[in-house]
Amino acid sequence: MKLLLIHSNKLEYKITKKALKDVEMPKEKERKIKECLVVFWAAEEGDENVEKIAENSFKEIKDVANQIKEKKIVLYPYVHLLFGSKPASKDIALEIEKSLEEKLKLEFEVYKAPFGFYKSFELECKGHPLAELSRVVTSDKKEEIPDALKKEETIKSKFYIFDIDGKINEIKIEDGKLIGFDFSKYKNLEKLVRYEMQKNRLVDKEPPHIKLMRKLELADYEPASDPGNFRFYPKGRLIKSLIEEWVTMKILNYGAMEVETPIMYDFNHKTLKKYLNRFPARQYIIETPNKKVFLRFAACFGQFLIAHDANISYKNLPLRLYEMTKYSFRVEQRGELAGLKRLRSFTMPDCHAFCKDMEEAKSEMIKRFELSKEIQEGIGLTVENDFEFAIRIVKDFYEKNKEFVHDLIKKIGKPTLVEMWEDKFFYFVFKYEWNFVDALGKAATLTTDQFDIENAKNYEITYIDKEGKKQYPIILHLSPSGAIERVMYALLEKAYIEQKEGKNPTLPLWLSPTQIRLCPVSDSYLKFATEIANKLEKEKIRVEIDDRAESVEKKIRDAEVNWIPLIVVLGEKELEGNLSVRFRETGEVKRMKIQELIKFVKDRTKDMPFKPLPVEREVSKQIKFVG
Repeated sequence: MKLLLIHSNKLEYKITKKALKDVEMPKEKERKIKECLVVFWAAEEGDENVEKIAENSFKEIKDVANQIKEKKIVLYPYVHLLFGSKPASKDIALEIEKSLEEKLKLEFEVYKAPFGFYKSFELECKGHPLAELSRVVTSDKKEEIPDALKKEETIKSKFYIFDIDGKINEIKIEDGKLIGFDFSKYKNLEKLVRYEMQKNRLVDKEPPHIKLMRKLELADYEPASDPGNFRFYPKGRLIKSLIEEWVTMKILNYGAMEVETPIMYDFNHKTLKKYLNRFPARQYIIETPNKKVFLRFAACFGQFLIAHDANISYKNLPLRLYEMTKYSFRVEQRGELAGLKRLRSFTMPDCHAFCKDMEEAKSEMIKRFELSKEIQEGIGLTVENDFEFAIRIVKDFYEKNKEFVHDLIKKIGKPTLVEMWEDKFFYFVFKYEWNFVDALGKAATLTTDQFDIENAKNYEITYIDKEGKKQYPIILHLSPSGAIERVMYALLEKAYIEQKEGKNPTLPLWLSPTQIRLCPVSDSYLKFATEIANKLEKEKIRVEIDDRAESVEKKIRDAEVNWIPLIVVLGEKELEGNLSVRFRETGEVKRMKIQELIKFVKDRTKDMPFKPLPVEREVSKQIKFVG
């Protein structure tokens, strides 16, 4: 944080116009203050320890004010104090200002120039030796940044598009344009390439899914927690838990053994600290009564320590361990946090495979690729329509494994972005990523797998080969779906994109919190609605009854607003057995017998996990969580 302190005879300012859209115009648009210490201030990126920044700024201001014997303080936001550094987010800046104001008010008369406005001002400096001073304020706390993250900022690499026919196209940016490949038929791939080459993760516009997650009452920000930690309402928790169950079921069927490991580890543990510095992510560091610990950012630590203690034979390989981590933690930068896309606390399915050599590892990775495809398609996302692919690879590994790389791209079936490093920077030599491109053209990685050639040695994970000798396995790191929250983000963003294309936004039927809503035309048909609902529930179908004293039109409209996939109107005609069913996805209305309706739902949710309705069955009894 930067401070410029001017001891003044007077300060006059007048608001000219808004600099930020979402600020309210103050009652007083102009002000004149005599005999004051004007504190021009600017919060910058990195000032996230709000309380410490405010406390240290208070100390500096108080020290100067006491020296010049001034009791009147004016806080004047002035972003132009920042030279070569980025400003903090509006929320952070306002939090600092509020905390600083509260501290100053205990000892001084405090005024604030309005934040978020362009202002003309006139200042008369007193001109004595202490009348013009500047200060740089820090939180006094150095962030412990892993070596890998520091290296990531200096990595020099080349970018290519590898086509499915084996053609290699080097990609460069010249005058803001991508050259080297014809992207005319691959617009989302072009967005991914630009996103990756520019390496800008800052969010400058709110992604559409944030409004949707609140409107549908799935998830929301938790203001009482650290940014990037979310609350999930009953409907959101249902969706999240069903995806967790689906991923876990498929991974266990693949042959992985499920384990559970701690969420925190000794920061100074020799082996763990080495890996900590090899992974490009910021960590939460915590002081416990016994030691300094970090919160895990994946399940690697726990699974590697289990493998270290296990007696493993070549006959046990590939050895597959799996955990659905609730939760993993990464201290993502404040400007990069974006709803369910990028969080600091998230649920990550993590499956490691320990293989005897690279040939077995390559074969295993292909199996896992197909497994991931099956998982994503079950969720409702397809390779053809929803993903763009990227590969990160060390040049030497590529030269020795060209056939494997190109065969994988053929299996992908689309041109793929390849980032090639001259040297190995991290613990892996190859990684593939499935990227979803959202409504704002920003990419987010979901599925990923990689060849780890370091950590078996770092953790002393060994197996006994046929000759009775100890060997180090190759380790694969797979997240078959990506973070569960990010899957939900992708589904919501996809629905929004489809809405922009003129389609009705929907969630997959098996994930819809309410699959069928019954809308009786009057109270006379509530008993009939209850009978229908009971039959549907016995068939494991999530059903609601709109028992409110509203018109049928209003009930249908509300069901549409809540993305209910199947709406059934119940009146006199329906008593005969033919139900009037409205299909949200197509807008079609069709007559169906109850058994036909049941079959329709069961056919489209076959083999998928099921959980009962997460809210009250009667709409009149449901509470509203948002708004």
